[in-house]
Amino acid sequence: MLLKVTDIAKTFSVRQGWPVPRKVAVRALDGISFSVEQGEALGVVGESGCGKSTAARVVLRLITADRGHVVFDGEDVLAASPARMRALRRRMQIVFQDPFSSLNPRMRIIESVGEPLVTHGIATGAAKRARVCELMELVGLSASDVDRYPHQFSGGQAQRIGIARALATNPDLIVCDEAVSSLDVSVQAQVLNLLKRLQQELGLSYLFIAHDLNVVRYLSDRVYVMYLGRIVEVGPSETLMAQPQHPYTEALIGSIATAGTSGIRRRRIVARGEVPSPSRPPSGCHFHPRCPKVFDPCRTQSPPLYRLPDGQLSACHLRAEIAEGQDG
Repeated sequence: MLLKVTDIAKTFSVRQGWPVPRKVAVRALDGISFSVEQGEALGVVGESGCGKSTAARVVLRLITADRGHVVFDGEDVLAASPARMRALRRRMQIVFQDPFSSLNPRMRIIESVGEPLVTHGIATGAAKRARVCELMELVGLSASDVDRYPHQFSGGQAQRIGIARALATNPDLIVCDEAVSSLDVSVQAQVLNLLKRLQQELGLSYLFIAHDLNVVRYLSDRVYVMYLGRIVEVGPSETLMAQPQHPYTEALIGSIATAGTSGIRRRRIVARGEVPSPSRPPSGCHFHPRCPKVFDPCRTQSPPLYRLPDGQLSACHLRAEIAEGQDG
């Protein structure tokens, strides 16, 4: 197993209110666990504010968790010394949502993509330039583009440059944090095909975060569905799309345009109202105020992740009678 995340939690203190603001606790992660196998693409999906990007940053220790463990290739990331963390970051890279905000507008591409090579002592000078040219061609751009600036590229091209920079250190794991959500649909498809090809050619593992289940389904082997800091369903991507076991997952699928959805026909489930504030999450199952299938236990009891006979996991009280056991 390449990555194992166990019971991570994170609470932020933010100021809310007017005219006299006060500090409130926002629980972004509420004890989530997941794992990524070598060569696997693991998808994490959910609405904005569910905590998926916070989870990505905890994995890379860009922010510190309040509790829990992140073990990468047998080493505890959260307990690593600065020197060890530097070595681990060479093997764990990230592609951000907005390529233009992640690229320094005053640096040419040769410097932006080549920076990890210098930082980790991999290459400098002519060797750095040769490696950057190689990376540009690997992601479908021209080696002659290395002396240009970010504003001279389209959004899709800039995201390819972000992928090239993530590949510079030959990582084992790449975290894609909403890496295609800011792109046009046709460009999304091109970038997703590129990520899939790179995975096959380089043996990469992905932690792929998005809010679009169709996008996650295309790239990911397994999918974790998150809602208000908790994992509510886990399963193979195709199984989860065809047979969702949580009402929230059904609502996410119902929000997808029906054209071209692999012939799957089902009654559309609609989530009522708005997502509650993470600073005031509902009691019991966090989804119960919006759930069309709510019943009494949902309002007071937080459901565990029930393990179902087909191998899926679902944090829904409706699945308690058919569960083989509990996991979570």
